[in-house]
Formats: sequence, C-alpha cells, structure tokens
Amino acid sequence: MLKNHFELLGLPVQFAIDLATLDQHYRKVQGEVHPDRFVSASGSERLQSMQLATLANEAYQTLKNPTSRARYLLQLHGIDTQEDSNTAMPGDFLMLQMEWREAIEEAADSDDIEALERLLGETRKNARQLQQELHCQLDEANALEQASGTVRKLSFIDKVQSDIEHAITKLEDRHT
Repeated sequence: MLKNHFELLGLPVQFAIDLATLDQHYRKVQGEVHPDRFVSASGSERLQSMQLATLANEAYQTLKNPTSRARYLLQLHGIDTQEDSNTAMPGDFLMLQMEWREAIEEAADSDDIEALERLLGETRKNARQLQQELHCQLDEANALEQASGTVRKLSFIDKVQSDIEHAITKLEDRHT
C-alpha cells in the first residue's frame, strides 16, 4: 500500500520538486493504471485501477500547487495549518492585504485591466518569496510551525490572485 502522494508519483518527500518530473511521473502512473487498460480485467481489478487513477489525479493536483503541496507536507508531519480557524497575521501582511483589496476594487471600478495585471504580478512576486521561505522552512530548517504560518499567508495570496483574475475576466468579458 502506498504511503503518500510523493511515493505514488515517485518523488522525494520535500517541498522543492521539479514540475516537469512531476508531470512525467504522473503521466507514467496514469498510463499504468488507466481504467481503459483494464476493460477485460475482473471487476475488482477494474475498481482498483479506477481507485489508483483517482488517487494519482488527487496526488498530481495536490503536488503541482505550491500551497497545497506545503499544506500536504505539513499534514504528513501531523500539523494542521488551521487556515479556516487561525486568521492571525502580522500587521504588515494584513496592511498589504488591505492595500491589494482596495487596489482591486479601484482598478475594477475604473475598468483598468493594466492595473489589475500589475497587481497580479506583484502578488505573484510575493507568492514566489513565500514559496522560497517554505522551501527553507520545510526542506532545510524543518521549521514546521513557522511553515504553517507561511502556508496561511500563501493561501491568502492565492485567494487574492483568484479575485484579481476574476476581476480581469469580468472586465475583458464586458469589453467583448
């Protein structure tokens, strides 16, 4: 029985992974367990292949996203990131969030797609910095509790990015 998503996809259990290798290993596993290969197999073998294909999809989706990968790594260490219940953040991070939210609203109200795209670039830069911190915290320093706070920040940024992308799409749809 496989222990975790990393093992299923033949990857080291660490935050820093090569996405091309992840894609390659995922395609290999999917090719081996895809239900189409088990059409003439017994019912239990078909069911097992479907379960493994589903698990491989879940593993791939979890590991390809840096936030969910970090969250999953922490779960493997028995740490809950408490993203729903622990919303305490440093004051400077909360101020940045408020500034981003105001900037999204102002840009959307003034139909300024370029401002939204600049803001998206800024949030991506912040996300990359947090991902680098997670690499250090999870792979090098084993600072798991600290990593939990970083995951909460990154999750917050993911939501802001989603909101920006939604605002851009809404404005683009309005102009077509």
